[in-house]
Amino acid sequence: MQRRYIHIESPEALSVQQDELRAPAAGELAIAVHFAGINRADLLQRLGLYPVPEDASPILGLEVAGEVIALGPDVEGFAVGDRVAALVQGGGYASAAIARADHSLLLPDTIGSREAAALPEALLTVWHNVFTLGRLAPGETLLVHGGGSGIGSIAVQMAKVRGARVVATAGGPEKCDWVKSLGADVVADYNDGNLRETLAGAGFAGAIDVVLDMAGGDFAALNLELAAPDGRIVCIGVMRGSKAEIELVQILMKRLVLTGSTLRGMGMSGRASGFRSLREEVMPEVKAGRITPHIHSVLPLSEAMAAHELMQSGQHFGKILLDCRGD
Repeated sequence: MQRRYIHIESPEALSVQQDELRAPAAGELAIAVHFAGINRADLLQRLGLYPVPEDASPILGLEVAGEVIALGPDVEGFAVGDRVAALVQGGGYASAAIARADHSLLLPDTIGSREAAALPEALLTVWHNVFTLGRLAPGETLLVHGGGSGIGSIAVQMAKVRGARVVATAGGPEKCDWVKSLGADVVADYNDGNLRETLAGAGFAGAIDVVLDMAGGDFAALNLELAAPDGRIVCIGVMRGSKAEIELVQILMKRLVLTGSTLRGMGMSGRASGFRSLREEVMPEVKAGRITPHIHSVLPLSEAMAAHELMQSGQHFGKILLDCRGD
């Protein structure tokens, strides 16, 4: 079938092009994309800073939601016409895309394609980093840096649903209030210049069991100070810088684990394993409405560059989407 997709003309320019979507191979679905999620990895890819694997589409976009229009051989559990959300190996900024069936989620009637497009990347990122690498347990305390982001907002909700206490940071009073409304127990404004004093004064110095850090930079040293003995710090982004100076003795004395990941780095089998866990452990909570993505704005596919600029500005709460159904 013919599809429209976003082409990277240069780091500063995106354009709409047209081509023919290939037929799905074994284990794959072809999806008519209704909405596609915007992620920071997309911005890095546009700038040439996030290399595309050889087996991935060079087209931007890592997550989609829409309707199955064709099945490859040996696909079980899906049918043409099913509503799905999926993590894709590139190609999401398009009116149609290919996804692996084992990287896809059937959608319950309680959630529409618009909201579902905000789920695959955030759910898998949080599950893998907070619950698999971070081993967050009921009754423990999670610190989420960037609680107002798409990933951060899902992390707050997933942790609360699973019985953890949640501390979050966000930029500005309005974002802090919104993150608090998601269920965070404590929210601190990282723009007020007193983040360390605020969190330490609230009793969290040496009391954080798991940190989900998408900031990096100067927050790395803060994370070590706040971490509890046997704490786990998981880095998934470097918005505040990729370099940091830390006191290694804190890692030794507290027996800390400092780790990180990217979704592409998980590999096909790792992502498939994560999606099995999402189906069993998380999608029932989504169906029940206990985990709900927040959509900041939806822009037409042709305005993908404007969507990137909005994300880069940091002025959004929750997720930014592209409407891929037609301008």
